[in-house]
Amino acid sequence: MSPQRKKAVIVGAGIAGLATALRLHRAGWRTVVVERAPERRTGGYGVTFAGLGYDAAERMGVLPALTERRIIPDALVYVKPTGETAFTVPGPTVRAMTAERSLTLLRGDIEDVLHAAVREHADIRFGTVVEDIAANALQVRATLSDGSTETADLLVGADGLHSATRARVFGPESDFRRDLGHVVGVLMLDRRPDAAPAGATASMTDRGRTLAVIDLGHGRSAAFFGYRAADPAADLAEGPHRALRRVYGDAGWVAPEILARLDETDAVYFDTVSQMVVDRWSSGRVVLLGDAAWCVTLFAGYGSALAVGGADLLGAALERHGDDIGAALAEWEAGLRPEVERKQRLGRRVKGLYAPPDRFRLWLRDLPLRTASWPPVGRMLRRRLQIRG
Repeated sequence: MSPQRKKAVIVGAGIAGLATALRLHRAGWRTVVVERAPERRTGGYGVTFAGLGYDAAERMGVLPALTERRIIPDALVYVKPTGETAFTVPGPTVRAMTAERSLTLLRGDIEDVLHAAVREHADIRFGTVVEDIAANALQVRATLSDGSTETADLLVGADGLHSATRARVFGPESDFRRDLGHVVGVLMLDRRPDAAPAGATASMTDRGRTLAVIDLGHGRSAAFFGYRAADPAADLAEGPHRALRRVYGDAGWVAPEILARLDETDAVYFDTVSQMVVDRWSSGRVVLLGDAAWCVTLFAGYGSALAVGGADLLGAALERHGDDIGAALAEWEAGLRPEVERKQRLGRRVKGLYAPPDRFRLWLRDLPLRTASWPPVGRMLRRRLQIRG
């Protein structure tokens, strides 16, 4: 008789949760994925997917599908509030500065690829939350809002920055959250604003606020808001429709057009830019993964890759240690934590470059990019990196 398959309850059907479900399936586990949202989300901001995540995606068999969704880096256009172009880094130079084993992707597209890979193998329940968690040395029991109770070998909290799993098992969010003084909003657009150039990422930074429009190809565009906030939690409570209008109401370029489109949708990603500094990622048979455990923030630019890479490393540790789940979790955290902490330090270090509050600091931030926009420098970069475009 073959041994009974191990089982995991995974809270959250985002990138971290789906990647964990896929990796554990490949390790022979059964998985139940619980997601609060009534259906899958789409869109989200663009990310650079590289390093641990790229390697993990290759091992897990989803790299070809991710590659099909990649956004080919093209021109970076920097715009003045008047709508005039300040300078442009041409596409060949942008591509020359992109690492070879790296993809530019929408967060929603990463999630879509992972969902397609695992949906036939996992029990995914939308519109469901965990109402209670009880654990002992041998198992964990999750009581769900659909009336069921799931008993498992492991519960994975992959439910994001505002993790209910973390709050229930490890303590309140305020114990771990480190706000970086910024708020971000993302809105998918059904049509590109006429003033935003085609086939490019165009951005305007003015007085501590940034607005970017990204042409994603295939008729897709996204608007990206990011700004400094004295009290990020207050802005979050205010909500995107009011807060973005307050902050960007007097901004130029495409701001009036995009703000007008806010009335057409409630599907706006809007959150504080915050890290989670959690001193331990597991408690018995409950483990945190992804933004619930660390959240390096978009300033570090590695969150999606860490989520997929972390899921892959967790699965590998569980395979190595068999029934000794405690040893697997300890080894996994000890191996991954140094990389996470490096990325968190990077995020804190560069936060001041994101939306400089005055013209001088904006000029300093843009100086390397302005230099790269000069044709002789661009040609030199392409020659040195042996990349053509």
